[in-house]
Amino acid sequence: MANTAAKKESVLKRLRNAQLTRGKMDFSILLVISILCAFGLVMIFSASYYYAQHYSGANNDSFYYLKRQLVYLLIGYPTMLLISLIDYRVVERLRSLFLAVSILLLIAVLLWGQNLNGGKRWLNVAGISIQPSELAKFGLMIFMCSYMSRHRNEMNTFRYGMLPMLIAIGFIAGLVMLQPNMSMAVIIGFIGVVLLYLGGCDIKQLLILGVLAVIAVVALAFAADYRVDRLTSFSNPELDPQGTGYQLLQSFYAIGSGGFFGKGLNNSYQKLLYMTYGESDFIFAILCEEFGFIGGLIVILMYAWIVFRGIIIAMRCRNRFGSLLAAGISIVFGFQVFVNIGVVTGLLPTTGQALPFISAGGTSLLVFLAAMGLLLSISRDTNPRT
Repeated sequence: MANTAAKKESVLKRLRNAQLTRGKMDFSILLVISILCAFGLVMIFSASYYYAQHYSGANNDSFYYLKRQLVYLLIGYPTMLLISLIDYRVVERLRSLFLAVSILLLIAVLLWGQNLNGGKRWLNVAGISIQPSELAKFGLMIFMCSYMSRHRNEMNTFRYGMLPMLIAIGFIAGLVMLQPNMSMAVIIGFIGVVLLYLGGCDIKQLLILGVLAVIAVVALAFAADYRVDRLTSFSNPELDPQGTGYQLLQSFYAIGSGGFFGKGLNNSYQKLLYMTYGESDFIFAILCEEFGFIGGLIVILMYAWIVFRGIIIAMRCRNRFGSLLAAGISIVFGFQVFVNIGVVTGLLPTTGQALPFISAGGTSLLVFLAAMGLLLSISRDTNPRT
């Protein structure tokens, strides 16, 4: 009788724990994502319709970029909701598959990718262009989080902790550099170092790695003339206002002319064929021109809320893999926002990183929505209090 009662109590305890574990998702994150996606559609149309009318590749269709983004959103948003309902632990079991697919796609883009602006970064699959490096960021993250959760007691050693992770990071970043895409390679390296820190690697080893990484980045930055030009235009765009400094100066004009409250929706002047990539990489400049400092600040605060809630989820998650993955997703998301806005405002050299949920770009939208689905799934596996 005693054994039966003990077994019954054990079963009830597991059921109570399961009920606690798979609770409600963080609806505040879902709400903010929904608002950003809807606002992104509005901004993409406002920033792109005039350019699309004069761009032969868009067939002079002013709705071209809007329709493309809407198709990806109609795929990505339900996918995010579906992933949020699935136990994220399933992803850990597929860690090797995600990494293998990432590597194969990075190799494929080098062999058969579209050569645009001097680089092979896009791969055409069944008529759809995808950017494998966007997928590789999260494929590497899932693999690293899984490894570090399973080898928790070995992460402070170099041989069994840092070395296997450095091989994975270096291989992925190296394939991205061959495209060439140095900015994405640096982002992947940054993600890897942050995850190593969170995973419990030795601090002294990380400091040495950080110094070596900075030296490598500086050397690579000065190894190609076009990268030197970007650094020059970033530090002083007025030196070449019609060349390398043109894009950044137009961004300054857009942000500055927006003032405190902006010119109003659809009243941007820079989008009238003055600013290139106004619907994608530099959409934040158009946003500030039309909605001003207040509009830009509100968008930044919404991004900050997602990162803040993501860190809270990581702290409250009782599963080590889920905790690391939530932290990784939040940091990657926040870093991507920082890089995009940093470029637009002249804080960082020009790179081709999209603003999540707002910039036009199918691969980025799908990948970040899928990542947010994982974050929402992890949010259902947390303690009610830290």
